[in-house]
Order: sequence, then C-alpha cells, then structure tokens
Amino acid sequence: MKTAEIKVRDPYILPYKGKYYLFGTRSMTAWGPADGFDCYISEDLQEWSDPIEVFRKPEDFFATEKYWAPECFCYRDAFYLFATFASESVRTCMYILKAERPEGPYSVYSEQVTPPGWASIDGTLYVEEGVPYLVFSRTFEDVPDGQFWYVRLTPDLKKADGEPQLLFKGTDAPWVTPIPFAKSDLGIDGDVYLTDGPCMIRLADGSLGMAWSAWGEQGYAVGLAISESGSLSGPWHQQAEPVYPENGGHGMFFKTTEGKLLFVMHSPNIHYQETPVFKKVELTGNTVRFLTD
Repeated sequence: MKTAEIKVRDPYILPYKGKYYLFGTRSMTAWGPADGFDCYISEDLQEWSDPIEVFRKPEDFFATEKYWAPECFCYRDAFYLFATFASESVRTCMYILKAERPEGPYSVYSEQVTPPGWASIDGTLYVEEGVPYLVFSRTFEDVPDGQFWYVRLTPDLKKADGEPQLLFKGTDAPWVTPIPFAKSDLGIDGDVYLTDGPCMIRLADGSLGMAWSAWGEQGYAVGLAISESGSLSGPWHQQAEPVYPENGGHGMFFKTTEGKLLFVMHSPNIHYQETPVFKKVELTGNTVRFLTD
C-alpha cells in the first residue's frame, strides 16, 4: 500500500536491519473505543505492507480508549513500545509494552510509568549517559499551560525511578496560542494550551533539541526547544517561530538507510484524514530547517 493510504496520527518510524517499521495511532479509533496498535513495514518509505496488528488489548487490561502515540525502541536486544492508554475511569497514562521482534506481538511489560493521578500522554525514551528517561507531556486537563516533564526509568524499563522533573511549559514558547476548540469540543472554559509529540535530537552545535507540537497562529504546528547544556536538565529556551507552522505535527526524526535525516509527522490534522508525511531536514547551528522538495 502507498503511504497516503495509511491513516494514522502520531507516526513513528523505527529503522531496523534495512527496513522501516511504522507505528501510529489508528485514525479511526483515536477519539473513541480502541483496542490495539498496528505496524507497517517498508524498504523504501513508499510501498508498505498491509497493517500488522502488533498489540491487542488483553482481557484483563484496563484500557478501553486513547490508544495513542506508540513509539518503538530497540533497547538491550528487545523491542519496547511506549504508549498512552485510558479508560472511562482512568485518566491518560503510560505503559511500556515488550516484544522480541519489532513487528511483535507485544505484551504489557511495565508498571504505569507516569505519575499516578496525572493526565499524561506521548512519552518518548531518551537515554542520557547510559540512563533511560521517559520524556512526556502533562496535558491541559491538569495544567492549562501544558507542560513537558521527564522521569528516570529503572534500567530494565519496568517502572519509574524517582520524582518527575519539569522541562518547560507550553506557554514558554512565544509562537504558541490557546487551542480554539477547548469549549466547543472539550467543554473547557478559559485558555488552555496543547503540548504533545516530544522528540529529542542532537543539534549541529552540540546542544540538545526537542521538537514538540502545539497550536500556533496557523493551526497545529511543530516547534523547537533547545537545552544549551546539552542535557535534559536544561535550562531550556524556545525558538521564537515554529519550524513547521501549519496543519501538521506530532513527529519524530530518523535517519534513512542512506544516512539522510528525515522528519515524519501526520498531516493534515483533520480527523480520519491524517497520513504520514516525510520532510527532509537540515541541521544548522542550534536549529533545524525543513527543506522543500
């Protein structure tokens, strides 16, 4: 199947042994009952396999909705899927799944790795000096300004190991605007700010960057935060303008088998029409630039 036929949000690419494994939130179940994740396999980022179901809800697993943003990592000779889950009685939270192959099947592996009682989404793995960390968003249901946090994980990725630390707030970025549908779609009064899709990247000058998504003047967008210390501890500052300003977001960086740096995100940001879109990337100084084809 062609890339445009794949209807997923929050795309994630794992390059592994000459193939690309694409994971994402199923578009058709993103906003209602949900029970699993799929994987698509390609050798050229153009032609893909039919969806392979890599995880299906076990009978004793609590989650019945918001199967969001699966990210696959090869870590210590196994494969781990970091994913968001929820139910009618349990707020969005994160668990880690495990498999012996990138295409699964995956089983529930960890304890809940985000703080109990928090509404948390979109976790990614970042290993710093050999220590694994979970970077995630604490959403506007809890904190109107939207926030990103990180927490140390145990070496086996079974559970969180310590107290979460604040990275930055969504309102720290000058380009971010309140989501326009808070009242109409979510029943929330007042201004709230979206923060999702964190992805770490080492920039050309050695500083640590984090791409992330929020609402901007032209809609769903991708911005860049920079840690001048080169570590998660920051301090972090925000690029003044988004690196991708309109109708696309929640992406991640990866290298092709030829060594080219790409960014994949979903676009358009319209229910049931989302598809993976690939952008060529150039690293310059302490920023990233999306290249036009």
